[in-house]
Amino acid sequence: MSVVVVGVNHRSVPLDVLERMAVADEQLPKLLGDLTGSPDVTEAVVLSTCNRTEIYARVERFHPAYADVRDSLARHSELGLDQFSEHLYVHHDEDAARHLFSVTCGIDSAVLGESEILGQVRRAFDRAREEGFVATTLSDLFAASFKAGKRVRSTTGIAKNVTSVSRAAVAMATERLGSLEGRTICVLGAGEMSEGMTVALRDAGTREIFICNRTTSRAAELAERVGGVAVALQDLPDLLADVDVLLTGTGANSLMVSQEQLASVMADRTDRQLLIVDIAVPRDVDPAAADVPGVTLLDMDDLAKFAEAGKAERRNEIAAVRDVIDTEVDRFRATSLSRQVEPLLAEFRRDVESLRATEINRLAPQLDSETAAHVDAATRAVLNKLLHSPMSELRGAAGTARGERLAEALRELFDITADE
Repeated sequence: MSVVVVGVNHRSVPLDVLERMAVADEQLPKLLGDLTGSPDVTEAVVLSTCNRTEIYARVERFHPAYADVRDSLARHSELGLDQFSEHLYVHHDEDAARHLFSVTCGIDSAVLGESEILGQVRRAFDRAREEGFVATTLSDLFAASFKAGKRVRSTTGIAKNVTSVSRAAVAMATERLGSLEGRTICVLGAGEMSEGMTVALRDAGTREIFICNRTTSRAAELAERVGGVAVALQDLPDLLADVDVLLTGTGANSLMVSQEQLASVMADRTDRQLLIVDIAVPRDVDPAAADVPGVTLLDMDDLAKFAEAGKAERRNEIAAVRDVIDTEVDRFRATSLSRQVEPLLAEFRRDVESLRATEINRLAPQLDSETAAHVDAATRAVLNKLLHSPMSELRGAAGTARGERLAEALRELFDITADE
């Protein structure tokens, strides 16, 4: 039995492949069901963000489970194995835990130290648990990762001067234009990413923020919180004729803005440029829109380059973050190994205690109550001393080849049938 992570991220695959492998919220139950339909996958969590799509799974046999996870990703993305399999990364057991902890701590993100990822991991876990695809093993693993993520942000400076991908998108737009003061901005979407962008825009002193979303009521709620103006999705083309910047970050599975739409818009505003920053995965804006005269289109690839140029100051914190991760991985490993052997030790103690109690009960009629109490206490003390050394030895060797030999010997010598 093992824990594995199989996935792709912004570094391992081109953006056009990453967006094909993205998993929308409404697609999660089907993919989780497909994954756990394999006889070798018993628990699963799907983490899909603008930077990554990863499957965390508890598996019975590594190689068959890996093949099943890979095939599930192929069915979901409708990609051939030859289009993505060589880009997959796979981590196993302790390395899987270390990878997850690195993700939640923000050092595996396009924006080093970004804060949004911890909440995204938590929501991915909660969703899998609500759907019934998580049990003890992944619950323990993810709980430990949340602890590591919170500890890193409270004890290191990894998040200094950076809070999120959404703020980085606004910073990139600011760098391109010199300033956003007095600019008119349209934000497409009303989810977490879009909210982060609108808050950053408000702090940047923009003149007016329009929020456009399929569900107008959600746009109105966000607009009220940030002092913006809600706009219906069908009015987006008209709005684009007037704004200086379009920022997008929806969770849509198809393009929201086509090249043709933008060509029509730009035909009527030949004297004004339009900057578009699209941080959605899959992308909201047709990549071909970059060819429309007057349009500057930036996406997650551009954001990664922008973030890379600005993270030198936080690089010094990586060593401190890795120290925290090492400590938390060691603690998780020790706890997990102890839990693996505890059922066997508990059954062993129950068996020998049953034998002791049987003998005490057999002798009880021949003893007065005071003597019976002394005999009970003495035999209990002797039993505890006899068991202490072998049980401590087995706990200490848990997870090693020697520990497996000791556990097997204990099961055979005392005919113990408890599950590991």
